[in-house]
Amino acid sequence: MNMKKEIEAKAGIADGIRLNNIEIDPLTIRAMMINEVVPSDPLQDFYGASDADYLKTTIPLFQGAGAEAASIQDILQMGIYLTNAVKTPKTGNTIEKSRIENSLPYLEAELSFFPNLKVIMLMGDVAKKAYNMIAKKSAKKNVIPAVSTYKLRNSEIYDKGIRIMPSYIMTGGNLLIETSKVTMVTEDIAVMLKIIR
Repeated sequence: MNMKKEIEAKAGIADGIRLNNIEIDPLTIRAMMINEVVPSDPLQDFYGASDADYLKTTIPLFQGAGAEAASIQDILQMGIYLTNAVKTPKTGNTIEKSRIENSLPYLEAELSFFPNLKVIMLMGDVAKKAYNMIAKKSAKKNVIPAVSTYKLRNSEIYDKGIRIMPSYIMTGGNLLIETSKVTMVTEDIAVMLKIIR
């Protein structure tokens, strides 16, 4: 199925919202990684150009976790779907709550398409916030406690039988110089890979 068409059919079409325009079999997906925000240039997103900026940091994280990944197709073949919580590019240094709220129907639609999910990785604070906003609708409370990610990393958090793993953002040039975060993200990806195998 085409993700963009199916999400738009479920959540509607809106100006400026960027969705993954890819063909995928949702039954093959066992893990979803939710990054913070789409890049300003769509070609730099996960499913953009083969040398996209988002892949320049993400693929080495998978390789560091022991996965044989050289492309986004390799990651999809492992049963892992990558997306962004906020579907419009950020305009400043921070992402306003209204931008997260505007993207929620699209992220919620995406989440609904994968019946075989075992793990959802939340890559960064914006992804954690977005997921909590969605979960609050049915659970009436946050699924992810409001504490630092490093304190949550080894916690086993579940929502509707799916392991929820808070981690750190996996994109952006700064990631490559923050070696401690690279180490933690690769460890988290390794745990996720064990769960879905």
